[in-house]
Amino acid sequence: MTAWNLRSAEFVWPGHPDKIADAIADRIVDAGRRLHPRTLVGIEVAVHQDRVFVDGRVGGPGSGSLDIDGIVRQTFAELGYSQEFCPAPEDLRIDTDLRLDDLFPGEIEYREVSDDQAIITGWATTRLGTHGLPCEHALARHIAIGLWRLRIDRPELGLGPDGKIFVTIRENDDGSSCAVDDVTASIQHAEDWDGTSALGILGQTVLQLLHQFANGVPGFWIPDDWTLNINPLGDFIDGGPWGDNGLSGKKLVADFYGPRVPIGGGAMSGKDFWKVDRAGPLIARDLATIAAHHFGLGECLVTLGIRPGDRAFRVIRVEDENRTAIDVARATSLTDLRLKSRGNWPASNGPLEEVARWGHFAPLPGFQGATLPATTT
Repeated sequence: MTAWNLRSAEFVWPGHPDKIADAIADRIVDAGRRLHPRTLVGIEVAVHQDRVFVDGRVGGPGSGSLDIDGIVRQTFAELGYSQEFCPAPEDLRIDTDLRLDDLFPGEIEYREVSDDQAIITGWATTRLGTHGLPCEHALARHIAIGLWRLRIDRPELGLGPDGKIFVTIRENDDGSSCAVDDVTASIQHAEDWDGTSALGILGQTVLQLLHQFANGVPGFWIPDDWTLNINPLGDFIDGGPWGDNGLSGKKLVADFYGPRVPIGGGAMSGKDFWKVDRAGPLIARDLATIAAHHFGLGECLVTLGIRPGDRAFRVIRVEDENRTAIDVARATSLTDLRLKSRGNWPASNGPLEEVARWGHFAPLPGFQGATLPATTT
């Protein structure tokens, strides 16, 4: 009899209060980068009911012209927040404690130097179909994207902007075989929705998404005894900030690799690409991905470190899937470890608010309508 290990992961919808805050924060980062490629951005956002609080600094030419109010309201509007799914964008009360100024003399050049310390981890697998992410994390994300697509395509179902996905998989000891064990979806909905019909369609969609995942991921399968729970606590009407407070950077584990992989550093959203907490995870991810293929590994875990005054990250440790150390000297030259190597993050990678919503280490969903058109109601 095969001994199975259980692995769990979660993913949340863009209308979850923490993800609203992340999207606002990263939208401000994007706006700052358009003003000057070395604009310094360090922003935090909190949301609760109809209140939004934005604090931090945007330092760069023209930063005083940023329309923070418009950024906040647009983020809520495109997610479908309205008089039905509160708070409506026009009803928001927005408070700020922001330092919007220019960079000091020499600060532009100094951006290539670390102004903080950080310990960063990066992870990758060579397993096909998962975008190099842990299987359970990739599955949770896949289901979240698919159900969000359903919400966009089928507005008559009355699905709201807020939602959470929780999955558990069974995995054999070497990770070559894994199966879905259970899926739980908590989806906000309108008060007058046809629950019987919508729940049935949600269940059918989850099953279709599981089959899609199984077709693309070698070794993944769907057993007869897997279980599905949708809104196990009953009606989910008051969601988003109306149901709970949200804070940028709060979904750290979901933003990285899920609970399988230890995380290092701080939140990515709300920080520009010259900051160690944003550049570091991208460099570590690249190094882990390249090293996994270069050394023929199933998985690779990388640990980087940087100190105030450093211009480049130092490779602390590289491990394979058995936690066996790889010679650091052999890995150090595989990618550019300089802080400035991620400063000019290409806009072709997609809008930062979408990166904040769907993950920093996988391609953005390739469908139109990832967000709803802005509303005026």
